Amino acid sequence: MTMAQQLGFWIDQQYCTGCKACQVACKDKHDLPLGVTWRRVVEYSGGSWSTDPAAGTFAPNVFTYYTSISCNHCDDPICVAVCPTTAMHKGADGIVSVDPAKCVGCRFCEWACPYSAPQFDPTAGVMTKCDLCADELAEGRDPACVAACPSRVLHYGEIADLRAEHGDRADVAPLPDPSITRPNLVITPHRHAEPTDAGTGTITNPEEI
Repeated sequence: MTMAQQLGFWIDQQYCTGCKACQVACKDKHDLPLGVTWRRVVEYSGGSWSTDPAAGTFAPNVFTYYTSISCNHCDDPICVAVCPTTAMHKGADGIVSVDPAKCVGCRFCEWACPYSAPQFDPTAGVMTKCDLCADELAEGRDPACVAACPSRVLHYGEIADLRAEHGDRADVAPLPDPSITRPNLVITPHRHAEPTDAGTGTITNPEEI
């Protein structure tokens, strides 16, 4: 494939069912150890019930939606900024990768990243993370997570093209304010999606995140 300027992900949150096929495919392809999950599916729920005492009825106003998230290969990757050894670096195609030969396992990148993208492998003693399946891209194939999505709601490509077609939203709760790292992520929001700064819901599967 030709060299990309900046690759990123697009998620159509409207039709994501939270099946976690993307998460499983990523873990299987990279043979990730227990406790290391590069792509995670966040379930976010909220809302309330209203009552009508006269009628003795309850009306629901509740919501749940899912967000598949991994490394967003940010324009301002804080993981790169805090890495003391330059193990964490951003390539010409915009992919943020970690060089295990340089990594000392200090975990500064893990603590700094608002998306929890870099994750420590206790067996190898180094940080690991999504590299957008660079080996698959080199062979002209999709990243494992994208290929596995049964609803076809997860895609990748040049971020400029994705934004031109789908907009530039990335400020959807429970994700952090995109101004922090300028993620290369586009989200087509669920009809009940709340903005980052006004989220009233809660993450219902924190043990998986």
